Amino acid sequence: MTSSLPRAWFARPAPEVAPDLLGRHLVRRLPDGSICRVRLVETEAYEPHDPASHSFRGETARTAAMFGPPGHLYVYLIYGLHHCMNVVTGPAGHGAAVLLRAAEPLEGLPAMSANRGSDDPRLLCRGPARLAQALGVDRTLDGTDLLRSEVLWLETGEPVPGDRVIATGRIGISVGTQTPWRWMEAGSTWATPTPIRDPPAAPRR
Repeated sequence: MTSSLPRAWFARPAPEVAPDLLGRHLVRRLPDGSICRVRLVETEAYEPHDPASHSFRGETARTAAMFGPPGHLYVYLIYGLHHCMNVVTGPAGHGAAVLLRAAEPLEGLPAMSANRGSDDPRLLCRGPARLAQALGVDRTLDGTDLLRSEVLWLETGEPVPGDRVIATGRIGISVGTQTPWRWMEAGSTWATPTPIRDPPAAPRR
């Protein structure tokens, strides 16, 4: 399977790609051949000059995929328990990526529920760790080429119009929280709640 988005589309700065990922479909073919499809509703951008980015201190064995070609997957483990997915952006060697924070389940809900151990559809893909778990994504998929993979790829979907995209400070990090590089679909009940400490959400112009 190939992505319906060209590689040049990903070879842009992360803050440009992140809001444009909203409304796109992420598709996972599980080992048993079944398909899970979700619609992205929340993303966060990270660039190498950003102290909150894993690439801030340079390339390591853990972050190698983040410095790879655009359109690849960077998967990391947090707290030794949870995996998170990122789409690599910018030119190869740059070290930028977009964290996939939340999605609306569209297809394969029984499989996602089994992976998550939850029957509540609202909790299947709300949050980056839940999203990765629902789709059965772990470090074995780190470096996956989302444009050519037969197990995980992106489809065009229907991009969210700019007047329905909200930008806020990032969450779940300890530095760079005021940088407005978190985007979500306005009014989406599938996105993660915005903490009170965040600045007021503003439409993307």
